[in-house]
Amino acid sequence: MALPAIFDRLRLPVIASPLFIVSGPELVIAQCKAGVVGSFPALNARPQSLLDEWLHQISEELAAWDRDHPDTPAAPFAVNQIVHRSNDRLEQDIATCAKWKVPITITSLGAREELNQAVHGWGGIVLHDVIDDRFARKAIEKGADGLIPVAAGAGGHAGTQSPFALVQEIRSWFDGPVALSGAIAHGRSILAAQAAGADLAYIGSAFIATAEANAEANYKNGIVGGRAGDIVYSDLFTGVHGNYLRSSIEASGLDPDNLPKGDLKTMNFGSGGNTKVKAWKDIWGSGQGIGNIHAVRPVAEFVAQLQSEYRDAYQELQAKIIR
Repeated sequence: MALPAIFDRLRLPVIASPLFIVSGPELVIAQCKAGVVGSFPALNARPQSLLDEWLHQISEELAAWDRDHPDTPAAPFAVNQIVHRSNDRLEQDIATCAKWKVPITITSLGAREELNQAVHGWGGIVLHDVIDDRFARKAIEKGADGLIPVAAGAGGHAGTQSPFALVQEIRSWFDGPVALSGAIAHGRSILAAQAAGADLAYIGSAFIATAEANAEANYKNGIVGGRAGDIVYSDLFTGVHGNYLRSSIEASGLDPDNLPKGDLKTMNFGSGGNTKVKAWKDIWGSGQGIGNIHAVRPVAEFVAQLQSEYRDAYQELQAKIIR
C-alpha cells in the first residue's frame, strides 16, 4: 500500500518523534524545512492557550517557506496527544488542533475512536504508537490510520521487542503506514527500517543534540557523549517503562542499578511521577542509538548527514544483494 499523499513532500523517509519539553516550534519548523516530519507533544505548550500560538507560528512559517522554496517545500508537521486519563486538557488540545487542521496526529498511551474520527473530520491522519501486536490491532480497530511500533532501544516510553519481530507480526495483517522507532540515528538504520517492512523511520534522541532543541547544554552533551550502555530502562519515573540517560539518574542522587518499581496509578504526565525528581526535566530520556551522535549541530546539517548516509547505505546494499 502506498503512503498517503501527505508524505509526498518528505525528502527523507523520517518522522522526528515528539520530545517532551525538548520539541517546540523552532525545532519542528527546522525539521519540516529540512524535509522530515517535525512533531511536538501538545503538552509542551503551557499554558494550554500557548498551543494556539505555536500552531499559528508553525503554520505561518512553513507556508512562507513553501512560497519562497517551491522546489523544496516543507514536510508536514505532527502533534502528539497523550490519550491517558491523566491528561485533563486533551479535549481542549484536540479542539485547538482542529482549528489549525493539524495534518498528522500521533496518539500515545491509549487509543480512542472519537479522537480518530475528529482528526479525520478535519482531513488529518492518525498514527498510534504501540509496543506490541496486541495494541497495534486495537489501534487499527479504533480507526488509527497507521502505526508506530516502538521497539527495544527506543528513547522515552519504549517496548522490549525486537524491531524485526514487531514489524513482521504487524505486517502479517496490516499494509498501512508504519514508522519504526528504536535506536535509529544513522542513515543505514533508516534503510534497515524499510528493509524490515516499515515505510518510515521514527527518530527522536538524535534531535536532542541539535541547535534548535529546547534542551539544556548538559542534556545535549549527554547525548553526544553517550552510548548504548549508558541507557537505563525503568518504570520508576512515570509508571511506564522508558529509557533514560544513566548520567541524569546519577546526578539526581539515585542508583541506576537499583531503582524501585514505579506505579502507573500515581503517574501524572508532565508534572512529576513516582519520585521527587521529574521525568524529562531531571531524568533525561534517550534511546540506545546515540553512539552515532558526535556533536551538537543545526537540524539541517544533521538531516543532510542522514541523507548522505542513507544513499551510501543503499548503494552498498545493492552491491551485497545476492541475485
